[in-house]
Amino acid sequence: MSGATHGTAPGPRLYDRAAELAAVARLSDPTGTGGGGILFVTGGPGEGRSALLARAAGDFPGAAHRVAAPGHRVPWSGARALFAALAPGAPDVRRALRTARGEDGVAAAVSGLLGDLPVLLCLDDLHLWDAHSRAALTAAWRRGPLPGRPGPRWLVSAARHHRLPGVPGAETVRLGRLGPDGARALLGDLCAPPPAAPVVRRLVEEAAGHPGVLVAAVRRLGAARLAGVAPLPEPPVDGAVLTEVYGGFLEHLPADSRRLLTVVALAGRTGRAAARPGGVAVDAVLDGARATRTPVEPLDGLVADGLLRRADGLLRFEDPFLGRAVLAAAPASPHHRARRAGAARTASALARGERHRADRLGPPAAVRALAPVVRGRSHLVRGLAALADGPVMDAHEALLRAAELLRGRAPAEASDARFLAMEAAWAGGDVDACLAALGLGGDAGGTERDFLDGLAAALTLRFDAARPPLARVVARDGAEDDPRLLLRAGSAALVLGDTAAAARVHARALARARAEHRTALLPRALEHLAYAELRDGRYSRAARTAREGLRAAERTGQRNVAAHQHAVLALVASVTGDGEAVAEHAGLALDTARTHGLAQAATLAEWALARDERGRGPAAQAAARLAPLVRAGPRGGHFALRMLVVPCFVEAAVAAGRTAEARSAAGEYAVWAAYGVDGAAPALLARCRALLARSEGGGEDGEAAHWFGEAVRRHDGCGNDFERARTLLAYGTWLRLRRRPGAARGPLRDALVTFERAAADGWADHARSELRATGGAGGGAADPAAWGLLTPQQQRIARLAAQGATNREIAGRLTLSPRTVDHHLRGVFARLGIRSRVELPGMVGAGLPAQAGGTEAKGLVSSRARRSAGPS
Repeated sequence: MSGATHGTAPGPRLYDRAAELAAVARLSDPTGTGGGGILFVTGGPGEGRSALLARAAGDFPGAAHRVAAPGHRVPWSGARALFAALAPGAPDVRRALRTARGEDGVAAAVSGLLGDLPVLLCLDDLHLWDAHSRAALTAAWRRGPLPGRPGPRWLVSAARHHRLPGVPGAETVRLGRLGPDGARALLGDLCAPPPAAPVVRRLVEEAAGHPGVLVAAVRRLGAARLAGVAPLPEPPVDGAVLTEVYGGFLEHLPADSRRLLTVVALAGRTGRAAARPGGVAVDAVLDGARATRTPVEPLDGLVADGLLRRADGLLRFEDPFLGRAVLAAAPASPHHRARRAGAARTASALARGERHRADRLGPPAAVRALAPVVRGRSHLVRGLAALADGPVMDAHEALLRAAELLRGRAPAEASDARFLAMEAAWAGGDVDACLAALGLGGDAGGTERDFLDGLAAALTLRFDAARPPLARVVARDGAEDDPRLLLRAGSAALVLGDTAAAARVHARALARARAEHRTALLPRALEHLAYAELRDGRYSRAARTAREGLRAAERTGQRNVAAHQHAVLALVASVTGDGEAVAEHAGLALDTARTHGLAQAATLAEWALARDERGRGPAAQAAARLAPLVRAGPRGGHFALRMLVVPCFVEAAVAAGRTAEARSAAGEYAVWAAYGVDGAAPALLARCRALLARSEGGGEDGEAAHWFGEAVRRHDGCGNDFERARTLLAYGTWLRLRRRPGAARGPLRDALVTFERAAADGWADHARSELRATGGAGGGAADPAAWGLLTPQQQRIARLAAQGATNREIAGRLTLSPRTVDHHLRGVFARLGIRSRVELPGMVGAGLPAQAGGTEAKGLVSSRARRSAGPS
């Protein structure tokens, strides 16, 4: 949590921390580093980093602010927490955050919020802060205090494995374990009355000087055990104690790192490997990881971070408590216990050199003896759990196995398992895995046969073969009431490019899931519907559906679904121009997507970030972010989204001077558009060709003009007003640059109105500036005839504003919200060709009708004048 103290409350008592407290005293000394200073404190879980920060804040002679790591590592969440701590409740914190974004802004913003008094800023758990905030803080620390400012003192804690930034003049202290005397003194503080002497000796020995372990162990013991009346549990420091201390640390590690640590812990616990003083053989761990399908890529990072130590071909935990905590934190379901036991036996056999036996080790006989249907349903349950909140390719494997075991024995469940395995592979961006799931339906018939054949043909780009069976799925399943079949039909409609039908069918699936109280299915139905609405260009509906889906996913623990909904909300925010919402939702989506392999959600989130960057202007940055998304292969974007991203990439790449890449992507997009499965593709392809022709100097009546006109014509027949407005904006900009301002105003005005209708503020600002550059919006004399283009509501608001009424006064008079008034006024400015309300009286003076609203405005102004004058 965040908070501030002023040196009146002493911090907690600390033991065996003389060197650390001396470093804090040097930092806090007002006669010392008067120009600011920084002290890093590192340590393992439970070793007292937070306690040291609390002590420093309590002892500091001036104001001290403590800021904990935010709950989510979304971009700039750390800076937001820091600013909120410095100015709690201040309305300008969000403005300060927007201003401070970037390396140069944080120091200035912090300095502006602090004033001239000595201040200590205590930042806890730096390793859990988002990368944007860490980079900006590092730049501020390296730059030092601003000229003429004293600069704050910084006390920053981080986990031992975190790589601290290099900051000139910074000091680093590393917390260690307590000595026996310090541990006994801490026990005396924790217990009243003091524990019995034998209990003290046992706890001090078991805790091995770890203060967090000692505190957690004491917390679990009652008065009778502490007094020595009842025996201590064996061991006193058990898995529950270690999970309490290390659980949060392990939870924040990437999933693959946790799995690999589990393999190392299991290998070191079993067989002869445990007897080796130096640890377990590296080769045995690697082979054990392969046998249990655990990625080995994180190994070097775990060694570099100091969590594991590698020497002489052996691996061991740097902190023995961590190895025991890894085992204690492993899942405890019957399946996981069997899998853990199998992994332990495999690792043990490999450590003993018995590779021929390790290859044959499988699940215990009791598991193998279960009926295939029981085992299949067990895999189905595991697959569903992983699909909801786990690595999706793990879900794919479990569901694939379930489909194999249930085929011919439980047809309906086998069908569900196949479809869900395909969904898992689709979310992970693995075409081959999708085809593997579809290939298990050899015994399927009817509608399911059509779905399997049609989707397999589409995935292999045989769309002529895919259309008839998928169309039959939409027609038949779309008339059913089973929400599972409706979800399948909606997916088929999306593959065919019929986004309107997909939204309609998925809405029916959602209605049926609600009517049948299918709580677990509801988040998936909302996920499918939100994506269909997004593809159909219904952004406000997609946002509403995604918000509901996000709440449902969080209630049911389906983090993978929640990540997809965050990605949808980020894309919608990139349309409306809400950069903060884009960063927040995209960051949350990527946090889960990267650990669980959600390639689809990750691609959507990165696309949203790039669209927001392009809407704000920096084309080079947007092009760099989009380039991997349109690339084919395992390091490229999601196979079903690559072509959807291409038009955005071409626009950014052309603006950034990456014309060759843009032309190559547009060529591939032309092949895609010819398949006829995306209604907007012909219009967007024409826009891409126009932008490429423009970059190569197409003449007034040449190639660029032809393709812009073709793009606008094709947009009129395919919907999606937002993309049409983007085309009009590009067209109007090109006309303006060709010195044809009169011709440019029409497309730019249409684009501006569409952007304003969609509340796409960033894009509207861009269109407005282009329109102004033509002389049609503030660039020349206002056109009195434009008054007739205003709606009656806009005219009423313009008259009142021309008489000097504020937005709040207009809102009260017309029963509107001030925000609605502001929205209408921006439309008025665009239509009248003026920059602000200051120019409105000139419009009235030029002969525009003001009588109808004059009395209203005068009444508002008169009442405001009377209030200002006070009682007579």
